[in-house]
Amino acid sequence: MKIISDMDLENKKVLIRCDFNVPIKDGKIIDDNRIVMSLKTIRYALDKGAKVILFSHLGRVKEEGDLEKNNLEPVAKRLSELLKKDVIFIPETRGEKLESAVDNLKSGDVLLVQNTRYEDLDGKKESGNDPELGRYWASLGDVFINDAFGTAHRSHASNVGIAKHLPSAAGFLIEKEIDALSSVKSPDKPFIVILGGSKVSDKIGVIKNLVKKADKILIGGGMAFTFLQAEGYDVGSSIIDKDNIDFCKDILNKYPNKIILPVDFKVTCEFVDTCEYKNKDISSFEYNEMGLDIGSDTSCLFKRYLEDAKTVLWNGPLGVYEFSNFRLGTEEVLKFLVDNNIKTILGGGDIVASAGVLGLKDKVYHASTGGGATLEYLEGKVLPGIDAIDKK
Repeated sequence: MKIISDMDLENKKVLIRCDFNVPIKDGKIIDDNRIVMSLKTIRYALDKGAKVILFSHLGRVKEEGDLEKNNLEPVAKRLSELLKKDVIFIPETRGEKLESAVDNLKSGDVLLVQNTRYEDLDGKKESGNDPELGRYWASLGDVFINDAFGTAHRSHASNVGIAKHLPSAAGFLIEKEIDALSSVKSPDKPFIVILGGSKVSDKIGVIKNLVKKADKILIGGGMAFTFLQAEGYDVGSSIIDKDNIDFCKDILNKYPNKIILPVDFKVTCEFVDTCEYKNKDISSFEYNEMGLDIGSDTSCLFKRYLEDAKTVLWNGPLGVYEFSNFRLGTEEVLKFLVDNNIKTILGGGDIVASAGVLGLKDKVYHASTGGGATLEYLEGKVLPGIDAIDKK
């Protein structure tokens, strides 16, 4: 895979697909982390004398009412502040105004095109990878750089479509993601996987791919209850993925010494943050009780398996981290990994968000910016957005 430093960018019109899919409320950006993560690639292109044209999606556009709330203009303003230079914002995805602005760019200029998913309003041209749209966007530039790992598992006009028509390379963020996640293919051992989150169905591919490589898989979060029910436990009113109980039974039978399940939980009768809770052994749940976090004994059990680990991959929190009463399990295990300098890769999505809430995201070896892209990569799937990039 070529990366941006392999390309001649001087005085070239360089199209960069970024991931500016940031949370915006009332026109204000709540979390600019994804913008910050794109800066290294953008600054490199500017330093090399490129004319930079940026593309990104924001949210989903299904109807006219989605256009205003998913307008990229606030991103242009924040990017101007971070780059300390004006960013030209074109509130359109095609047409004479965009083409004229691109033609008038000088080396060192930055232009941001309106949300690529505005093109989904008329026949899903962006997310459906409309050939004409990909060809049109490619016609605006000389070189294409894909630095949006979060959409690399999708074949869209703004990544795969453009790459078909221009010399292409990955940006530094995609390079960093692939390097970090590839280390899981041949990890330093002991290699421990931690899986949480609510549904087993979201993790089936990951489990199948990693159970052969991992020394242990520690399972928490809501998905633990499907495994525990498969083992015959009564888990009260806890969340169950009924469609995948047989899968859990099969994995437990095939790998009885690799799958480690919780032994206790913080339980309550209501799915709310402020409710009273008890720490209960898994064998003593009442019919109306649900587990919302791993218990203290499970936290100690997991730490015992982790203390000798050389590599840890973690996807999904161990409890309902959005509730202050039920984030302690995730926090204790994450702090243990950080305090003991254990190489830890957070596999995108909610575990990265929870690490951010806990102030620990920047203290691990790698926190992936992907959600679905990270999971699919860990499942061993080919990511179309990366597969489309020119090979070295």
